[in-house]
Parts: sequence; C-alpha cells; structure tokens
Amino acid sequence: MPDSVQKHPPAAAQAKPLDMPKRYGIGINVVIQIILALALFAGINRLNYRHYWRWDLSPSQDYTLSQATLNYLTSLTRDVQIYIVFGRDSKVYGEAQSLLEEYRLHGRQRVKVRSIDPVRDIERAEQLKADTGLSLAQNGVLVRCGVNKRFITEEELVIRESGTSTNKQIIEFRGEDAISSALISVVEGRVRRFYYVVGKGSRSDAAQSDAHNAAIDLGKQQNFEVIQANLSEISRIPEDADGLFILGARYDLSEREIGMLDDYWKSKRAGVFIMLDPGGETTRLNAFLNANGVRPRGDRVLTAESTSTGARKEFSVIAEFMKDVPFIRHLASSAVTLAGQSESLELRDQDNALKEQSISVQPLVRASPRYWGERQFLEELPVVDEEDTLPPIYLAASIERGAVRDESQRADSSRMVVVSNATLLDKQTMLAVNRDFVAAGLNWLMNRESNIGIPTKSKRSYRIQLTSRQHELIFWITSITLPGIVLGLGFLVWASRRAA
Repeated sequence: MPDSVQKHPPAAAQAKPLDMPKRYGIGINVVIQIILALALFAGINRLNYRHYWRWDLSPSQDYTLSQATLNYLTSLTRDVQIYIVFGRDSKVYGEAQSLLEEYRLHGRQRVKVRSIDPVRDIERAEQLKADTGLSLAQNGVLVRCGVNKRFITEEELVIRESGTSTNKQIIEFRGEDAISSALISVVEGRVRRFYYVVGKGSRSDAAQSDAHNAAIDLGKQQNFEVIQANLSEISRIPEDADGLFILGARYDLSEREIGMLDDYWKSKRAGVFIMLDPGGETTRLNAFLNANGVRPRGDRVLTAESTSTGARKEFSVIAEFMKDVPFIRHLASSAVTLAGQSESLELRDQDNALKEQSISVQPLVRASPRYWGERQFLEELPVVDEEDTLPPIYLAASIERGAVRDESQRADSSRMVVVSNATLLDKQTMLAVNRDFVAAGLNWLMNRESNIGIPTKSKRSYRIQLTSRQHELIFWITSITLPGIVLGLGFLVWASRRAA
C-alpha cells in the first residue's frame, strides 16, 4: 500500500507550474510599446523634417521665388543673416515672414532668418541697434553679410495706389525684388554708382524731379547710388561710374561733352541709359547714337482717324516688348503704354561697319501695328504718306559694344539702352511695367543678368457678399449641427462601452 501511494502521488502533490506575476508581464509589455511608439514618432518626425513637400496655394503665387532668385541662392558662398524687424500689427509682417522663410529653405543653410519685434523684444532690438549702428525707427528687413548691411524699409517692400489719400492701399508686393537686390549688394560688398547728367534742361521742373527721384528709388532697390553730374564742370566721366543717366535732355551736349561720352562709351564696362525727348534739340547726341546703330528719326509716333465727333489724334503709344531679348523676356507677355510723345528709331542692326566694330543692336520695344511715324504731326488729321515711317515702329533699343560669343568675356562689354520717350519715369503716368523695364535695363547695363526677371506680386482684395438666408444657414451649421454631431458621436461611444 505504501508503495502504491508513492508510485502514484495525488495530483495536488505534482510539481506546480512557475507562473510569472501578471502585473510584471503587463508592465514590461507597456514599456516596450512606449519605447517602440517613441522610436516610431521620432523616426517619422525626423523623416518629415528632412523630406517634405510645400505648395504655394496663394492666387498670385506670393511665396514662390523666381528662378533668378533660386539660382542666386544656390550659388551663395557666404553666410547671410536676415532680420525681420517688424511690429506684429504690420500688414506686411506676414508677407515678409513667409517670403523670407523661402529664402531660408532654399539658401542651403547659408541664409539665417530671425524675427525681432522692436516693441516686445526690446532687449534684442537694442542689441541689434548697437551691433549695426542703425536706428531701426521703422519697420523693415535688415540684410547682413560680414560688415556689409542693408536695411530695407517697409515702404520699399510694397507699391501703394496712386492718389492723395492718406491711407493708400497696397496694390503690389515687391519684397522678392527688394530683398534679392539687397542680398546681392551685401554679398558684393560695394555699391554701384550711376551719374545723372543735369544742366541740359527738361520738359518741366516736375518732370526732371520725377525722373531723378525715380532713378534714386531704383538705385535703392537695385543697389546703386545716383550722383548728379554736370558735364560742363568735369573733364571726364568719373572712373568709378558703373553707368550714366541722360534722361529727357532738352538741350544738346557740346563737342567736348560728346567727346567725354564717346571716350566713356569706348572704355570697358560702360553703361548708358538714355531717354530721348522728341521735342529737344539734341543734334550731337543723336549723331552719337546714329554712329552706334540707332538713329532717332525726329517724327512722332501716333495714330489718327476721323470720327463722328471730329478728328482724333493719339500720341500715347501702346507697345509690346520683344520676345527674343533675354533681359526683358520676363516682360514679353506685358503691354507697355508710353505717354506723351515718342519718335521712331531706325535700327542699323545689319550694318557691316558696325559689325566690324563689334557693335550689336537689338530692338526692345515695338509699337502696335496701328501706329506710324508721322512727319507732319502738327496737322489736325495726319495721314500716312511717303515720307512717314510705316510699321514696324521701334521705340527702344539696346546697343552692345565689344560683344563676343564667349559668355565669360561679355562682362567687359559696354552697353547702352535708348528709349525714344521722355515720360517713362513720370510719376503720374509710370506703370509698374515701366519700372520693371527700366530695372531690367539697368541690371543688364551692370552685367547683372542673374537679378533680372523678379516680378512683383499683385495684391487683390476679395469680397464675399452673403444674403440673410446664407448667414442663417452658416449659423445653424457652425453653432448647432456640427457641435450636435460631435455630441452624438460621443454619446454613441459612451453607450457602446457601457453595454460591453
């Protein structure tokens, strides 16, 4: 009996299984899940930080940088700091911040962007004032590269509507143009110089002032300073001149002054921007242009017709930009209106004598086909005859001296832009496309093709008008229906858990 008992022990006496306490197993499982969740979260965030896509859904592509800016940012070799010095209540702050974020993202870690509110961040603003020596008395963007700096005011970033109203609305945002120009200026490390020829008269004092002020504004935007020069008081064009303005001169240059202009033009890297006044007496200047392939004809570009109310004669010319000229190709889809009076230009672009001198001439602006060059423009109803100039009528041209096929050698060529109209920069008639054309021409004169083609962004106001019924419908959807749906879903979840 005892042996049988020993051979067959009761079930209770058999070996017990080694059970791990359930709480420890659950705890370890939870810890492992948390670690894996954190690793997955960190990995996804790191992947999202390095690889992502951004879309500009604004109507006018406000935050998309032009190819010219992207090319320049790609080639940056120096670090640049950009400070957004704006009060948060500024209407331009959001635009500037979003735009500069694009500069940072495409700057290959060369561009650092910081935002400072001079009202809230007083300590940082004072430190920036001490470092730069600037007052920072108004909103703007500060661009720094080493010891070079450029402060762009808020008004330089926008274009406001014309008129006498004290509260002018913003119609265009030109932040990319201004910031890219400032970026180039601080990286280059020097400011270009254009000399503005004075003492040759103008249509009026206001017209001369408008042209001079417009040139100064363009200088601020494109990184060059404008210095007045009276040719009768100097013996030669200064050696530091990157360009020369002759805008709407009424009186001719003397033989000595034409000699100075010719010597400057035959030097390396000369730049000349000329706006002709058809009513001016500039025989020697016209002869100088003719010797370089552009002959002002002395007529008037117009269109005329007989209507039921009498003769109608129109001097204001609607024109188009030439599509095959690289530095104005971005304007090819735009039309330009030249107010006042213009004369037609004869272009000797196929002249063998000019080719022997390495002078090339290209048309820039062409009048619409309904215009012609009229000699008897004082008549009440001019008609086209044999002495008049028929379409195509050219109103602006470029001249390049020393142009060669090798692009690496073209930096030493002399360049000139001639416009047969003196009102291009008049304050009352100047359009945005006029300014863009002049800016493109100036950048071409300075061999700055990389900074050409940065468009302004039009600002549009949208207004939605709702009826009383639509207001009521929006109220019911936002205040009753949507909260009710959320409340109903919550109740269903609660009921399902309670039933389980």
